[in-house]
Amino acid sequence: MLEESSKVYNASEAEDKIYKRWEDSGFFNPDNLPERHKEPFSIVLPPPNVTGTLHLGSALMLVIQDIMIRFERMRGKKTLWLPGTDHAAIATETKVDKLIQKEEGKSRKDLGREEFLKRVNKFALEQQTTINSQMKLMGVSLDWSREAYTLDEPRSLAVRTAFKKMYDAGIIYRGHRVINWDPKGQTAVSDDEIEYQTRQTKLYTFHYSKEFPIPIASTQPETKVGDTAVAVHPNDKRYQKYIGQEFDLEFAGNKIHLKIVGDNSVDPEFGTGALGVTPAHSIIDSEIAQRHNLPSVQIINEYARMTDEAGPLVAGKKTTEAREIVVNWLKEQGLIEKEEIIEQNVPTAQRSGGIIEPLPKLQWFVNVNKPTKERDNKTLKELMREPIAGGRIKILPERFEKVYNHWIDNLHDWNISRQIWFGHQIPVWYKDEEIYCDIEAPKGEGWTQDPDTLDTWFSSGLWTFSTLGWPEKTKDLDLYHPTAILETGYDILFFWVARMILMSQFLLGEIPFKTVYLHGLVRDEKNQKISKSLGNNIEPADMIARYGADSIRMAMIVGTSPGSDSKVSTEKFKAYKHFANKLWNIARFVLMSIPNDAKISKIALTNEDQKLLNDLKTIITDITEDMEQYRFYLAAEKIYHYIWHTFADKIIEESKTKLASEDPTIKASAQQMLLELLTTCLKLLHPFMPFITEEIYLKLPVVDKKLLMVEKWPV
Repeated sequence: MLEESSKVYNASEAEDKIYKRWEDSGFFNPDNLPERHKEPFSIVLPPPNVTGTLHLGSALMLVIQDIMIRFERMRGKKTLWLPGTDHAAIATETKVDKLIQKEEGKSRKDLGREEFLKRVNKFALEQQTTINSQMKLMGVSLDWSREAYTLDEPRSLAVRTAFKKMYDAGIIYRGHRVINWDPKGQTAVSDDEIEYQTRQTKLYTFHYSKEFPIPIASTQPETKVGDTAVAVHPNDKRYQKYIGQEFDLEFAGNKIHLKIVGDNSVDPEFGTGALGVTPAHSIIDSEIAQRHNLPSVQIINEYARMTDEAGPLVAGKKTTEAREIVVNWLKEQGLIEKEEIIEQNVPTAQRSGGIIEPLPKLQWFVNVNKPTKERDNKTLKELMREPIAGGRIKILPERFEKVYNHWIDNLHDWNISRQIWFGHQIPVWYKDEEIYCDIEAPKGEGWTQDPDTLDTWFSSGLWTFSTLGWPEKTKDLDLYHPTAILETGYDILFFWVARMILMSQFLLGEIPFKTVYLHGLVRDEKNQKISKSLGNNIEPADMIARYGADSIRMAMIVGTSPGSDSKVSTEKFKAYKHFANKLWNIARFVLMSIPNDAKISKIALTNEDQKLLNDLKTIITDITEDMEQYRFYLAAEKIYHYIWHTFADKIIEESKTKLASEDPTIKASAQQMLLELLTTCLKLLHPFMPFITEEIYLKLPVVDKKLLMVEKWPV
């Protein structure tokens, strides 16, 4: 019995036992919930990287979503929280490639594609077990029977089907465009796979030649051997008279032809107000070139070396070497007006650390500006914008709606091909001049499949419906889609959230979710972002072992409003461990005050005790409203303060006199009042601290008792 146990709550002893009891009950699976659970409420878990480990950001995500699910389950919803993991193509391939090199001295190319992929898949699935076990430590009530993996066969079928439908609609195409290229990793990368590092660099202001009338400024003068124009604002009075003029020049040993063009994208206040246009090595410059029908010359190759087109002075040199050569040439010619040290955000590949080189490459793209017959001639941009503007999807906090719309306004065609082996291989085959795109490979000999794989975000963009069985018309898809809410970090609003809206709107003609709840970054007590490099990293598994999962959950949710960064510390974890012990001893006191022989039957309470129950009803209404409005941080604080400062400090202290009363009516009323208050508090606290509340609840003398996780939310 609880009243006979230690005064200190032993989380490590209770948590594994309770989680197993939850799993054995089958209630994580909505199909097994009691009859009263009818209205569907679904969340798909943002799939963590299969090679990753649980960090504080993902722990916060799990806590918030589990709070939502447990709250709605208690309210009688048919709750589905669907788990899964992401194959994280570049990260996983890179990790396995390094492991093989270290252990066997071989590269992936030595093994060959087929053997290498066997190794990667084996590694990924082994790691999947690790991340899942870490998630279970947090108390997540995920339906493990429906677990998905972005690279499993059902998801592979969904990816191939989506690609085929989009290809047939003409919104997936293959073409030459300037993309982000990682010379070190030898693949195209998306914007989300880029990290910007602030570095000091030199900004050079110079003329192309003594005859050229307009100075320009650049931190990469070596790229100017590939310029085909200089762009100025059409209303800039300094340069208006030069617009339309063309010049043949020799620049750093290379013959270049420059046309001066007027373009509204140029900021007259920035630098000299003139922009050297290098169409092959800048996405912005390539757009200017398209508007003015300018030629494009590639002067940097895939290995960040200068091509023959760059001229004999720098051909074959690394870009850094070429920069020195070009700067020395400019100095010799007396063309440099000014040199200054500035801070610059240098784009680097997140996985390899290589400096990104914008390069023109033959790649697969999703056209976001083409009208689609399948969706009333609307573009993908319009399909992404409409549900937010029309209120069918609500973003919390609302300020991110403006950020979302601004991003869509500036959205370019999406490069979806990657030059790696691990991932969904593009379902396109070639034979001579023929191109074949379908869900399955073509019959007959001579066909070669496109070697590239799809951007990981392509497969995870299908997540809300591929996990529910699409492209098949399943019961799950019909019942649980659109999902109720998507909860994720604000840092992937564009990379993932927007793409899920794009995919669902085009492929299903419906929204993927009704609400988007965005959480912020997790920071330490000094407001620094938590990271290994800063030495302030906190491993959730270690903290759970020391303080218990419930303490970690409360520490992470209190003070954390939607979209705001939150602070955590070991002191905060320790404080909520004290709270768990306080609750444990409150329960011990209540149970020691109640007869051991029977469950208490309902009796008429004294007016004083009834008022205490009525006061709690007011708090229940307040907390329920907070929960419905996603103010979980407020709800958690309110139940915490009630339990500690009202229930423990006041009600229990005042009840000791009643419990000692010789009047059996007063004593019985106090016993029932304490039990009802404790029972209600456990229910209110359960979404936040599920382990300890379930552990205590199972020991209460309550009539018709079930597991707390499926008891009714107090009203």
